[in-house]
Amino acid sequence: MFILDRKPVHVAMFSGGASSAYAAYTMVQKYGKENCILFFTNTLWEDEDNYRFMDEVAEYLGMEITERLDGRNPEEVFHDTRFLGNSRMAKCSEILKVRQTLLFIDDELINNRNLQPILYFGIGPHEQHRADRLKEFYEHNCIEPIETRFPMIESYVEEEKVRDIIENQWGIKLPRMYYYEYTEGEEKGQKIFTHANCGGRCVRGGFQHYKGLYLVWKDQYLKQEEMEERFRKELDKNVSILKKDGKPYTLKRYRTEILEHLDNVEVKEKYDVLKEQDNDNVIPCVCTFS
Repeated sequence: MFILDRKPVHVAMFSGGASSAYAAYTMVQKYGKENCILFFTNTLWEDEDNYRFMDEVAEYLGMEITERLDGRNPEEVFHDTRFLGNSRMAKCSEILKVRQTLLFIDDELINNRNLQPILYFGIGPHEQHRADRLKEFYEHNCIEPIETRFPMIESYVEEEKVRDIIENQWGIKLPRMYYYEYTEGEEKGQKIFTHANCGGRCVRGGFQHYKGLYLVWKDQYLKQEEMEERFRKELDKNVSILKKDGKPYTLKRYRTEILEHLDNVEVKEKYDVLKEQDNDNVIPCVCTFS
């Protein structure tokens, strides 16, 4: 049971993506901007064009963005916790996203301002399982149960429709990560990035994600590779972001053995085998929920 004796405040979990922007729009249209908050937890790794998109959406809605940040980026969190984030566990989202959200809800909204927050997420109709997990989490991890709402599920609006509305009705260009597509091979025409978080450097990305990152932003891939090599040396452990057959598989090895030789048929076959492991290795991150 939710406690509703306080004045409600409607909080859009604004990630910088299209779906969260649309969720914020539907929330504001129904309850008025004076009763709403655009809430953004900044990891300090976001692509610069995401910030541009968020600013334009906020201006369109006539609101300011309420930003909270830990002050560290994911690499600094990995260093402080002495744990390199990977496809199975990423303390970056736990500390930089979830913790900041809980502090905002419990301390600022409930305790200090005596408000009753209601959270809005950009989760689509095909992701009901994610909505269920979020609902369960916020019922049990705040100082009191918090209601969660999912406008896209409630109105059964698919993400492609949302993107069309933002571009063609709002006149706002989506973050550039949405536009990159494969230009050849069996993946031709497919989107390279499945989400626009952390400038492509998401440690929960799998083999296909990092292939796309290498093709589009090789410099970002090399930053991840260099970070991984630093942690391997610092921790003196065989750690990595990617996993092959449940064992560490470094980005340097992936680049030198696979990504630099994708025009070779035998290497392409090896890549296809690696890509099949993504379904087992990759666990959706909380960052993709907001």
